[in-house]
Amino acid sequence: MYRLSSIVTLVLLSVSLFSQSPHGESLKINCASCHDPSGWASVRDTLIFDHASTSFELEGRHEDIDCKSCHMSLIFSSVNSNCIDCHTDVHSMTVGNDCARCHGFETWLVNNIPEIHEENGFPLIGAHNSLSCVECHVSETNLKFDRLGNDCISCHQLDYNSAQNPNHMASGFSTDCIECHDPLGFGWGATLSNHDFFPLEQGHDIADCAQCHTDNTFSSASPECVSCHLADYTITSDPNHQAAQFPQDCEQCHTIAGWTPATFEHDGQFFPIYSGTHNGEWSECMDCHTNPNNYAEFTCVSCHMNPETDSDHNGISGYIYESVACLACHPNGLATEGFDHNTTDFPLHGGHNAVDCIQCHSDGYAGTPTNCDACHMPDYNGTTNPNHVLAGFPTDCALCHTDTGWEPSSFDHNTTQFPIMGGHVGVDCVQCHADGYVGTPTNCDACHMDDYNSVNSPNHSAANFPLDCTQCHTQNAWDPSTFDHDSQHFPIYSGKHEGEWDACVDCHINPNDYSVFSCTVCHSQNSTNNDHDEVNNYVYESNACFECHPDGSD
Repeated sequence: MYRLSSIVTLVLLSVSLFSQSPHGESLKINCASCHDPSGWASVRDTLIFDHASTSFELEGRHEDIDCKSCHMSLIFSSVNSNCIDCHTDVHSMTVGNDCARCHGFETWLVNNIPEIHEENGFPLIGAHNSLSCVECHVSETNLKFDRLGNDCISCHQLDYNSAQNPNHMASGFSTDCIECHDPLGFGWGATLSNHDFFPLEQGHDIADCAQCHTDNTFSSASPECVSCHLADYTITSDPNHQAAQFPQDCEQCHTIAGWTPATFEHDGQFFPIYSGTHNGEWSECMDCHTNPNNYAEFTCVSCHMNPETDSDHNGISGYIYESVACLACHPNGLATEGFDHNTTDFPLHGGHNAVDCIQCHSDGYAGTPTNCDACHMPDYNGTTNPNHVLAGFPTDCALCHTDTGWEPSSFDHNTTQFPIMGGHVGVDCVQCHADGYVGTPTNCDACHMDDYNSVNSPNHSAANFPLDCTQCHTQNAWDPSTFDHDSQHFPIYSGKHEGEWDACVDCHINPNDYSVFSCTVCHSQNSTNNDHDEVNNYVYESNACFECHPDGSD
């Protein structure tokens, strides 16, 4: 009995003390988890309290420290779980206040600096991997890591400014170092330089930039061959480029793989001068190429002079004393050669076969146009049946004519958006195309408005019939009309509606759309409602009338 009384007393005392806890109202654990019966000041050697039940589990060094090191007051809930609440920020907020981002719970030493840098967007690779932190993060203390920025120039501005080979500032080089320098490398070698604007391939694949960039200013180098190879051009004797006045654009004859073999082959590519009848007939390039600045120009008449040349071409159709004409008929320099026009983009057929060459090639044989109007504009302008100019016909004659002759015209109206059928066959073109042949409308009323207005049986105008003739008529003739109102739509010429209307607009209140009709114009609502008393689903609406009374009967 005494023991039971003691227990009850202890429980009551615990409840009373709990309500007066110095740890605040939020601590809801049994006092015996930390204290023993000898007194409040005596704390158990082994606490029963599980710190993991809070939002801050004790790990590493935190497991061994005295509770009072963090909990300065008896109100345990007043301590926050942020590192910075207990630990002084020796980095002066340069890396944030989350210690756990870099440090673990066992020691302050940081062993994952490369990973941290990679997360920050600047991996420590290449030469950066062996650097000390303070080599980049320079400040008044070695523990302060002011943010530098991830751009190369943030650290290497001085290197950029002082570079002389080449001079980066004078050359206007980019300040993004990785455009030329390898971040995985351990030096400033320009292994990544992008030279796509002038590919460094084959013979140009050289390591010494100074061979081309001789003045240490990289922006001034010219991509022209002669800017580097004038000396090669000058000393070449087989053939002597200078004496022959060959062009200084090396790639006309050479490739970047090497000077030899030269790709230029006059006989095979252009005209035989080392073989055939012209072999030995010339001394230097200027004999034929009188313009040293443009070797596409040549002359035959400096050697083949008149009157001899004219005499040799007596009776030859299309002959003209002009160098391009010579090449056109004598591509290999042989007198027996003839020119086959059918090998060009303009084969000669029909009426073009008998035309003298000079009629088309009056301005020479090069660049002669092949469009019809280049030669036939006078024919186009002079034609009056029909008048092509007034009608606005296209100037591409081949749309209507063949090269065998102007007549008959091959124009097929059925290939247009308005095929000619029925009554339209045989109609004079000008009846429809009075204002020209371009933009002619295809709607019926554009031509047949007079027919529409003059019809009295029925009177189309008074009845406000639609202007689309094809709704009732065909292209064969006006009669018989295909429109039958009584059998196709609704009886108005028979049945109960016979004689109950005067004009189409009595029912078709929208003259632009005859599919719209109205019953309620005549059948007023009061009387109609009375007539449909007790009729299920009745509604006073025209389409409903037609749905139930398709022939107008009751």
